[in-house]
Amino acid sequence: MKASLLHLYHRSPAWLRSAAATARGLQLRAWRYGAETERLVEDALERESWDENRLRDWQNERLSRVLHRAATRVPFYREQWGERRRRGDRTSWEYLKNWPTLDKDSLRENPRAFVADDCDVRRMIHDQTSGTTGKSLDLWLSRATVRAWYALSEARWRVWYGVTRRDRWAMLGGQLVAPHAARRPPFWVWNAGMKQLYMSSYHLAPDLIPHYLDALRKYRVRYVLGYPSSLYALAREALRRKQDGWRLSVVVTNAEPVYKHQRETIEAAFGCPVRETYGMAETVAAASECDAHRLHLWPEAGVFEILAADGRAASRGSVGEVVSTGLLNEDMPLVRYRVGDRAMLPDETTPSACGCGRRLPVLASIEGRVQDALYTADGRRVGCVDAVYATHLQLREAQIIQETLGRVRVRYVPAPEWTPEAGAALVEGVRARMGDIEVVLEEVREVPRAANGKFRLVVCDLSAAERARVGEAWG
Repeated sequence: MKASLLHLYHRSPAWLRSAAATARGLQLRAWRYGAETERLVEDALERESWDENRLRDWQNERLSRVLHRAATRVPFYREQWGERRRRGDRTSWEYLKNWPTLDKDSLRENPRAFVADDCDVRRMIHDQTSGTTGKSLDLWLSRATVRAWYALSEARWRVWYGVTRRDRWAMLGGQLVAPHAARRPPFWVWNAGMKQLYMSSYHLAPDLIPHYLDALRKYRVRYVLGYPSSLYALAREALRRKQDGWRLSVVVTNAEPVYKHQRETIEAAFGCPVRETYGMAETVAAASECDAHRLHLWPEAGVFEILAADGRAASRGSVGEVVSTGLLNEDMPLVRYRVGDRAMLPDETTPSACGCGRRLPVLASIEGRVQDALYTADGRRVGCVDAVYATHLQLREAQIIQETLGRVRVRYVPAPEWTPEAGAALVEGVRARMGDIEVVLEEVREVPRAANGKFRLVVCDLSAAERARVGEAWG
């Protein structure tokens, strides 16, 4: 949302903000669900009983189509394979092992080159996400791809967890649905189009959390989806207030790893199971937790690989880099895409059969990028700040460093088209989430990496005293 529209939105009364959310919800619902949705859901549920060979054959058929389309109709890959031919390389693009891995930089630098040349992007959904490195990614998806993705979501978590999209639900996320400076509720909007109570994760100060709990009751929410850290804050307050009688069916986590102490606290507070999910805007991989507490991959989303440091397949029981080839978006195919997360397959001693009865492949764990958090002076924890970068700010990469509760430094590598206006927008984006703090912009040639070579989007350098102060609220 442009800054001017965001400013106008935040100045609007609460009922008008909810009306705007409802209008957007109706639009999204029309794109995500259609007459074919129920059939797609049933088909996905049926595939859960297929044996390994049948599922592999099904995947290979779709993979063959994706690779052919990528090599012949997608400019980026067509040029890549053409150059290999000119060098005398006669390897076949029909085999996935012959394709190089694809990094996010290549996708970011020329995203339109990944769209098939027989597609009109004006008739597709344009999604923009920064991922976890502060680098903006542009994605285009057809209506068919969007509906296939959301049908899988229906099958693999709503059906599994005994809820439906027609139930009232809440999402605790990183959209700026209320001005940061607001100290009075609502810190949410009611999206009637999707029966969704969208709650801001930026207003979870200890003294404001009770309002969130009251809203969950008022709107008769049946299930909640959100960041584990934010859900944990709600749960701690519910336990402190000794509130009981909750009627939640399930709490679903996303975007961050869920830790054992968080899971236990959330389940104790809301009297329902916690289920972990994994996915990404690029729609090349996804997984969800079953009632036997195992994380099942969605084979329809992509061909999932875990690679060791030498580029070969990682051995079972060892952590490696996630590389996946999307099977849903044939109009913007991403082949052997380096997701940026790390994962592990079960070791040889782990039984292959799952207690839930499903035969989908199982992961031992997803070890995504675990970033530091930012904290505000009044004790709010600000997570998933990648939304700051989910616009075109002419950045190559950036890192946010919290030096004190009142000062944040942003190290950034500008793109050639960087302007002072982009710098002002970056500062405003940070302040919109953290309040009236000092934001120092520091231009660098390269954002330093950690000792293990990993990029960290957020670094918290608060003093021991400041950490203790905010730690009292977050535990």
